[in-house]
Amino acid sequence: QLQLVESGGGSVQAGGSLRLSCATSKRTFSSYGMGWFRQSPGKEREFIAAISRGGGMTNYADSVKGRFTISRDNAKNTVYLQMNSLKPEDTAVYYCAAQTVYAIATLETRYNYWGQGTQVTVSS
Repeated sequence: QLQLVESGGGSVQAGGSLRLSCATSKRTFSSYGMGWFRQSPGKEREFIAAISRGGGMTNYADSVKGRFTISRDNAKNTVYLQMNSLKPEDTAVYYCAAQTVYAIATLETRYNYWGQGTQVTVSS
């Protein structure tokens, strides 16, 4: 139903920055709370950041707080993840997700829709 397409992944050296985007053509985009998750080899999928429908509330995992920023532009039907001061431990596939039940959510099980993921590789 809701198609999410991530972009902006790539390879960067430690200390560098990347900006991920997640776009949809759905006109009701502003009705969805959005989140970013990541999964690295051998690990479970991990919550990174979430933002409420209007963008007024955000939550971050402790591991990225102060380095990553989630934002959204409902006029462009897009959510962003600005990643600064990247570390090798940030290497993972990053997924965009959407949910309709909660204004903001941090649990993977609460999200209804998922993008295909985009690879982020941070080298030392």
